Amino acid sequence: MNRNELMHNLSTLGLPMFQPSETVDVNATVAEVVKSRDTRLWELFPTLLANAAEDSRFAPQEVDRLLPDEQSKKDLHKLFLLCSSLYSLYHLTYPWCEQLKKGLPNEEKALVKRWRQHLVDNEPIAWDDREFDPQRLKRSFELYVEQNVEKSRRRKEKHEEFSLAYALSQLFSPKQIDLFKRKLEGLPMTKTEQEYYSRSVKKKVVALANSELHGMARKLLEQ
Repeated sequence: MNRNELMHNLSTLGLPMFQPSETVDVNATVAEVVKSRDTRLWELFPTLLANAAEDSRFAPQEVDRLLPDEQSKKDLHKLFLLCSSLYSLYHLTYPWCEQLKKGLPNEEKALVKRWRQHLVDNEPIAWDDREFDPQRLKRSFELYVEQNVEKSRRRKEKHEEFSLAYALSQLFSPKQIDLFKRKLEGLPMTKTEQEYYSRSVKKKVVALANSELHGMARKLLEQ
């Protein structure tokens, strides 16, 4: 994987400062970031991993297998510990992260807690010759969380929109739905449309607005 491919893959895995791509080998992309030893990319690693974990193909063991030497494997493990510290700060967890924590020796569990406190206190996190800016770590991850919340909100709105469209289609014809929406929005209607609305649509609207009928329908659905 060359650097251009890596940049493309990073974008698809949720890092918007890179050019997007259609397909991604999740595990290979994570492994390439580890091998890069690029501090800028490593500071984005918690965000990258959170996005990668949403892909069912993501497997930490496979990432480890793709690394060529012991130093890279040690770096991956330290990056996993860094991610665990950051995720715990935001009270987030992932299955792979829980599995990792179960197998940690006490000294590494203590290290995760210590790094978490560094993040709280805005103190640098360091190992070997590396030092990470706590504010950059948190800022990039908070952006990911905000985008995720916004994505969930849009998904919920779209679901509600589809649900409403389906419900309306069960009660009204396409023409009646059009008149219903126009009446709701206060848009003008011709005399013929107004008469049709009063004759065919309004009766159903009145029935829908009946609170007793609404309660009975709810009760039936709960049985």
